[in-house]
Amino acid sequence: MAKLALINKQKKREKLVAKYAKKRAAEKAKMSVNASPDERIEAMKTLAKLPRNANPTRLHNRCAVTGRSRGYFRMFGLCRQQFRTLASEGKLPGVRKSSW
Repeated sequence: MAKLALINKQKKREKLVAKYAKKRAAEKAKMSVNASPDERIEAMKTLAKLPRNANPTRLHNRCAVTGRSRGYFRMFGLCRQQFRTLASEGKLPGVRKSSW
């Protein structure tokens, strides 16, 4: 189980990303190819003033059960350990252990 502080920090980042998404998109649009160099510089400055955690690249996928950040399966939203236990218990629909 990941530390509760790390899980809460991730949730806080997700809220910030959602809060500033429109503002970031508007500033990114101002930095288009057709913009003048002065407009681009102003847009860069306003982007730099936004909080760091408002950037979506700072988000990290975490397991829904344990909060583990490594070994994450996007399709299921689980880390590899939880995926394996739930699959062997038959709790994941359409997943079964292969044997040949």
